[in-house]
Amino acid sequence: MKNVLLDFEKTTHVFNTLLNSGLHLEKNLKKRKLTFKNSEEENVASLRLSLNIDLDENGQKLRELEFVNYVLILIRSGQASLGLFENGELSDHKVFRAYMVRKKQGKSQIKYLKTKGKSRAGSRVRLAETLEFFDEINLRLNKYFSEFRIDSIGLSCATTLIPYFYGGKEVTPFEKNDKRIFKIPMHTSTPTFEALLKIREFMSKTEFELISEEYVSSFKPLFTNDLNNFIEKEDEDW
Repeated sequence: MKNVLLDFEKTTHVFNTLLNSGLHLEKNLKKRKLTFKNSEEENVASLRLSLNIDLDENGQKLRELEFVNYVLILIRSGQASLGLFENGELSDHKVFRAYMVRKKQGKSQIKYLKTKGKSRAGSRVRLAETLEFFDEINLRLNKYFSEFRIDSIGLSCATTLIPYFYGGKEVTPFEKNDKRIFKIPMHTSTPTFEALLKIREFMSKTEFELISEEYVSSFKPLFTNDLNNFIEKEDEDW
């Protein structure tokens, strides 16, 4: 069965139905994901909560948040895109570019230095641009965090770039283990402004995945009015 996107009312309906079906709940806050398991610890269904929905203190009820500010951060070698969203609406954005890829090999400068262990003139230029690239990203983020209350931080960054993101001269305005960070659940090969808007639209709804065939008949009627919301997507290595 394909995944489906739900609004708050339908998300609450699905959540309560699953919770009252004798299933137990497993939470992954980093992914904003709730997984429902049966008595044999088999996954039955999952909900990836939208950015305006959260669990209450007891973890047994969903609540709709009145006002949420968040940033989306997309970083790949040579290009990045940042977006500041006030209550789900785009307030500011910026696309960054840098000369980080070696033309003939198509390999990022960071990977080249890691595999070759040395740097020539052209490589030094690319490395300098790489460091400046991350400083500019963090400068913009510091501006956002100093001017706004940020409730959630969506991050999609290649593993090899993480040390440079957090280790530049311009300090990142949050720690690696900040509880507000969640992993963006969509793969983005090129972090453009359009990609930013696509992710924002996707994250504005809850994603429901029915895993167990045994429960298809029970939940299929819930989606009769949501045929247009069935989705297929490429996951960000979840």
